[in-house]
Amino acid sequence: MSITTAQIRGARGILNWSQQDLAQRTGISATSIGSIENGQTTPRESTLATIRSTFERHGIEFLGLQGVRERDNNIMNYEGQAGIRQFFDDVYETSKTPGSEICLFNGVPKKLIEWLGNDFYQMHVERMDRIRNNFTFKIIVQEGESQLIARTFAEYKWFPKERFNDRTLYCYGDKLAFLNFTKDNVRILVMQQADIASSFRELFNIAWENVAITPTKEVA
Repeated sequence: MSITTAQIRGARGILNWSQQDLAQRTGISATSIGSIENGQTTPRESTLATIRSTFERHGIEFLGLQGVRERDNNIMNYEGQAGIRQFFDDVYETSKTPGSEICLFNGVPKKLIEWLGNDFYQMHVERMDRIRNNFTFKIIVQEGESQLIARTFAEYKWFPKERFNDRTLYCYGDKLAFLNFTKDNVRILVMQQADIASSFRELFNIAWENVAITPTKEVA
């Protein structure tokens, strides 16, 4: 989603950043940022996406095409390919903590790879595999799913088809994420609240032990 020049100026104001500060954090020249803010040039969508993601990583939330505000630090929103990649970066950083317990319910491997891209997902698999001794990872996917893409560092179980849906829930650290895939986009809402994450893990483990099915050897 694009942002306006007014939102760029507003976000800089909230963070008390100069154009040079923004330039250093984005890799875009201060001259270019000045031209964008003054309406002297029409930036590429990729340039605006870089500026937006930089602000969002520093606690800024954009509201439509007009508003901008400091984000509630307990809630984070990600969107599109850039967003889901940032989300997986956060999963990786959180997973570095020894003793982490990660739970993924209603996993949809095809959609994850589609939005992340093969190269990024392969990179993610390799980096998670390198730190696999730090965490336990349980994934519930639809019964019959054979694309067990994280099998080198995660344990899989199937969920009965009639009870499965593609609204993915991802619990890691003290965060619970809701992933919503549509035809043209992916949106992710992350709540950082330890009691909610803990409650979800309890429910997940009940499903894991009592409802989920161990995959057959042919796809395990």
